Amino acid sequence: MTINYKKNKVWIENLQIITQLGLTMVGCILFCFFIGRYIDIKLETKGIFSIIFIILGIVGGANTVYRQILEIIEPKNKKDKEDSNS
Repeated sequence: MTINYKKNKVWIENLQIITQLGLTMVGCILFCFFIGRYIDIKLETKGIFSIIFIILGIVGGANTVYRQILEIIEPKNKKDKEDSNS
């Protein structure tokens, strides 16, 4: 089974963007969770740092995903403005 890239180009590019955004969000949350867990183990606290770092991971991941979306959208907006001016 082969995938015709030219025929499915738009579909594959959209799938790539969605996968990238999802992995970025999950990566940030997991990274912060393990940092919080490590601190909890070292300080013998009962999960308070895990919760704090999970929240920080969610906020950081959302910020990163938002900036990635802006980078994807802005070149298209600039290109549209250039096309309408010419």
